[in-house]
Amino acid sequence: MTADQSPEDQYAIVAVAASAGGVQGLIALLGGLGPSLPVPVLVVQHLDPRHRTVIADVLSRRTDLLVKLAENEDRVVPGTVYIAPPDRHLLVGPDGVLALSRTELVHFVRPSADLLFESVAASYGPRAIACVLTGTGSDGAMGLDAVKSRGGTVLAQDPLTAEFKGMPQAAVDTGAVDFVLPLEEIPAVIRGLVEAKRQ
Repeated sequence: MTADQSPEDQYAIVAVAASAGGVQGLIALLGGLGPSLPVPVLVVQHLDPRHRTVIADVLSRRTDLLVKLAENEDRVVPGTVYIAPPDRHLLVGPDGVLALSRTELVHFVRPSADLLFESVAASYGPRAIACVLTGTGSDGAMGLDAVKSRGGTVLAQDPLTAEFKGMPQAAVDTGAVDFVLPLEEIPAVIRGLVEAKRQ
């Protein structure tokens, strides 16, 4: 189902950002989402571009969802996790088609959570969920504002429980976060949101 076919009151996509400590955070989050998530998940995890990445393999062993590195012009599918490849910004259009970009770094990083969240906000509006996990720096905070201003729902890991609190604290400081939660509670809240209006 593409973004423009999904009923207006149902969530259609989840976007997640993480940096330092994020692989463990993503294992906990994705592992808790269960096998039949009715929406796709887009992930920006800051990775070292100098090394071949095995993050998709690592995560796919810890979740029932299909996990893959995003490819240009992939069309998003429910129950699938798309991870931004190292050194590429990940964007999504209103038709649910992904775009990878090598445009300049944003806040010294590529991929940028801000760019992902801004594209999700523009394409999905109130049907978007954005979530910031552990990480250093402030990537994601501006993008969360965009998601919130378009009517989407915003979650952040409780900075007090995060391995690195920079990113979640910057998110909370925007005032745009709807739910500030310990990591282990986030999957159930996301599941509850995406399944609530499908009954």
